[in-house]
Amino acid sequence: MIRKLFLTTAAIILGAVASGGAAWADYKDTVKEFRVGLIGGENAQDLMTRNEKFRSLLEAELGIPVKLYPATDYGGIMQAMGANQVEMAGLGPSAFAGAWLDCKCIEPLVVPQEADGSTYYYSVMVTGAGSGIDSVEKMKGKSLAFADPNSASGYLIPNASLKAEGIDPQTYFSRTGFSGGHEQGVIAVLQKQYDGAVTWVSGQGEKSEGYTRGNLRSMVDKGLLKMSDINIIWQSGKIPNGPTAIRTNLPDDLKAKLLEIMMALPTDHPDIYKQVERGTGKGYVRGSMDLFSDIIKLREAEATGGRKS
Repeated sequence: MIRKLFLTTAAIILGAVASGGAAWADYKDTVKEFRVGLIGGENAQDLMTRNEKFRSLLEAELGIPVKLYPATDYGGIMQAMGANQVEMAGLGPSAFAGAWLDCKCIEPLVVPQEADGSTYYYSVMVTGAGSGIDSVEKMKGKSLAFADPNSASGYLIPNASLKAEGIDPQTYFSRTGFSGGHEQGVIAVLQKQYDGAVTWVSGQGEKSEGYTRGNLRSMVDKGLLKMSDINIIWQSGKIPNGPTAIRTNLPDDLKAKLLEIMMALPTDHPDIYKQVERGTGKGYVRGSMDLFSDIIKLREAEATGGRKS
C-alpha cells in the first residue's frame, strides 16, 4: 500500500513537470540579457554615468547581464521598445502614450511620486533673466524652443494648453523649433539662441534650487544653471508623471522582481534613486494605464489633427 501511494505521488509530480514545465520555469531560462533604454535630452556621457549604478544594481539583483542603451531622442527609445530591442525604459507620459499606441506592447511598471505623494508634475516656460521677458505677453513675436515632439511637458501639453488659452504657437511666436531635449532647450535660452523654452519641474520644494525634481533641478545639481539666470513665466496644469515602462511579454516572475527592486529603491538605495529620478520624491506607486488615458487621447487627437510645430 505504501509503495503504491509513493508511485502514485511520483507519477503526479512527474506528470506535472512534463505537462506544465512552464510553471517551474525561471525568467533566467529565457531572458539571457536585460536591456534598459535611456532617453536623451542631456549630455550622452552624463546620461550613461548617471545610470551606471542603477545598471549595476539591476544586474546584481536580477542575476543576468544588464546593458544600457541610450537614444538621442524620445522616438529612438519608443521604437526600440516596439521592436523588442529593450525591455525597460523610463518614459515621459507622452512618449509612453505614443509607444503604447504604436505597438500595444508595453505597460507601466511604476510611476514616481513627488515629495507630497502626488504623481503629477508641470511644464514651465523659461526665459533669460536679463531678457526683459517676464510674461507670456512679452513672448509675443519672440522665439520658443520645444524640447522634443514626443515630450509631454516639452511639447504636447504646452502646445495644447497655450492654444486653449488663445495662443497659437505658430502665429504668436516668431518661430518655434525642437531643441533636441529639455537640457538643450534651457541651454539654448542661456546662450540666446532662443528667447524662451519649455521644460519640466516637480513644482515642489525650493524654487531657488530648481524644485525637488526635474530638468531645472538636474541642471542646477550639475552646475549648468543658476535659477537666478532664468525667469519662469508660465506653468501648465498637472501632468501625470511618466512611468518606468516594461514590455508586456516579459515573464511574470521577472516583472515581479523588477517591481520589487523599484519599490525598494528609494529606501534601500537612496543615492541611486536620486540619480534615476534627477532629484528626490516620496518613491513610487504601481503603474496603471488609467493614469495615462487623457494623455493617450491627446496623442490621438494630435495625430489626427497633424503636428505643425
